[in-house]
Amino acid sequence: MRRLFVLLVAATLFASCGGQTAAGPDRPVRILSGSPTTLDPAAQGDAGSAAITAQLFESLTSFDADLQVRPALAESWRFSDDGRQVTFHLRPGLTFSDGSALRPSDVVRSWMRLIDPARPSPLASLALDIAGAQDYLTGAATDPATVGLRADDGSGDLVVDLVRPATDFVNIVAGPTFSVVPPGVGEGAAALAPGKDFVASGGYTLSGEKETGLTLTANPRYWAGAPAITTIELVSDLAGRGPVDAFAAGDLDYTSVFGIDATWLAYDETLGPQLRLVGSLAVQYYGFDTTKAPFDDPLVRRAFGQGIDWRRMAALSGGDGTAQVANSMVPPGIPGRSDEDFLPAYDPAAARDLLAQAGYPGGAGFPATVMMTGGSGFDAAIVAEAKRELGVTLQAETMGDDYFDRLASDPPQMWSLAWVADYPGRNDFLGVLLNTGASNNYGHWSSPAFDAAILEATSASDPAEASAAYDRAERIVRDEVPVVPLSYGPGWALSRTGLLGAGQNGLGIVRMAGLAWAD
Repeated sequence: MRRLFVLLVAATLFASCGGQTAAGPDRPVRILSGSPTTLDPAAQGDAGSAAITAQLFESLTSFDADLQVRPALAESWRFSDDGRQVTFHLRPGLTFSDGSALRPSDVVRSWMRLIDPARPSPLASLALDIAGAQDYLTGAATDPATVGLRADDGSGDLVVDLVRPATDFVNIVAGPTFSVVPPGVGEGAAALAPGKDFVASGGYTLSGEKETGLTLTANPRYWAGAPAITTIELVSDLAGRGPVDAFAAGDLDYTSVFGIDATWLAYDETLGPQLRLVGSLAVQYYGFDTTKAPFDDPLVRRAFGQGIDWRRMAALSGGDGTAQVANSMVPPGIPGRSDEDFLPAYDPAAARDLLAQAGYPGGAGFPATVMMTGGSGFDAAIVAEAKRELGVTLQAETMGDDYFDRLASDPPQMWSLAWVADYPGRNDFLGVLLNTGASNNYGHWSSPAFDAAILEATSASDPAEASAAYDRAERIVRDEVPVVPLSYGPGWALSRTGLLGAGQNGLGIVRMAGLAWAD
């Protein structure tokens, strides 16, 4: 699912241990997890939070292990008006975990929270295919009735009017951002407090919290039936140990591990058979604040795009040697991805000429420039390359918990993020991140030509026409350099022998309601 996460966090999410312990139907599953920044799906913008809220709250659709969209709270849907309207039919008898009815009006209430102009979701851009959503979000319209969401609780239908032919809308709403929450969420902290009164629409309720993590308990009223694993322990504190050691000691059952560890784990007699390759539909990239000097000048951005050997850096400086060098903002595995190379060509001589044209010959007079990230193995190499090839000094800084708030309110001149697919589509890595005014466009880049190409791509009914328009959009990104894609990385995990259903489909989330012990 689409969601941002800091590079450092991306490497540590969902760790698990690998020692041998007896499994049984009542044995909890223990998963290493970061602490969520929020439990509210509408307020989340990071992968760690989404991976947890996806267990607690369900959306209308979901993706299976093969990235095929499947019914979830909605048992069916149909398109009309040449793809500009979709009607979801909810399953009969749906309830929240407390037994209260879950109806189409609950879906409308939950989705309207994404575009609340007073408290918009960090991923509000995902909802802008809904007719009227853009005007409501910006305050141009104040009547909720102008938004194209109509609920009929009697029939169980939710009718959604769209601004374009958007048959991919059923894919978009599979993300945890569109999860259905009970009344009260967003109105006070008590609605999301762990304990017996926690109300969920997903496979689990949040039954407990302690310093070492969260406890999830199976929801007996889950639409797909009570999950086979009664208790999930999300462990956030390993008391100073690494995830591999914790797994080997039998204290975890599923965990992501660093690629550098995977290189030796594969040869370990005990842990090797429990090592899993985890697909990742994600891109790591660097971006520029295009609203102020020096990166408001496209000549400077192009100089950085051509003056730094991004390909070599991704191959040598990622830290574990398993990263795949990026040539596009769209990672492999996304349907319709182009084979064209969209990375700026490495040409330091041309880059120095561009910098001189911008008024900074040899880097002279270049303003003090902060490059802030959440922690990345590439930072030192970028600083060194910028100094050697361009004569520019970058001040590298690392920021932790408040990184996303800083990006949203006062982005540094240069920054880095990773983006995991919310849904498997090219637009999730292009328009959602770079359209003018998009909530995740932290560099505030604006290109009418790019916006027009994305609109054409998302409105096209012919796949060839859509692909051509997306290619044109990616060439604009390559030439104007608002961002530079750096790498794609496969994930690695240790999964306990006998734990079934612990695979990931590339969207960064384990579907815990599908876990079971083999016996």
